[in-house]
Amino acid sequence: MTIQTPTPFPASRRIPEQVSFDRKELGMILGLYGRMVAAGEWRDYGISALRDCAVFSVFRRTAERPMYRIEKHPRLRLKQGQYSVIGMDGQILKRGHDLKTVLRVLERKLIRVVE
Repeated sequence: MTIQTPTPFPASRRIPEQVSFDRKELGMILGLYGRMVAAGEWRDYGISALRDCAVFSVFRRTAERPMYRIEKHPRLRLKQGQYSVIGMDGQILKRGHDLKTVLRVLERKLIRVVE
């Protein structure tokens, strides 16, 4: 009788069933959201965790289309950057590897509102 050693599972990169923002990312996004609500610019938000991306949508009013979408596409992390801010018309306002840097495009709008 021979004893076989078990073969290990291959080291595979399992694709997650859905992409979502982690705690640190949500902290940055919700911090900006809170400041914009206090300035009276934003009123509501929605979060979508999809198979290939996560989306944080910002609304001026609940029933409207989103003013901005903050998206996370992990498949683009080695190329253009996994974070992007997209305007109401679908134009990409900023894209990059660092969420804090990408959110600065919306911070500038907050500074203009406060002044």
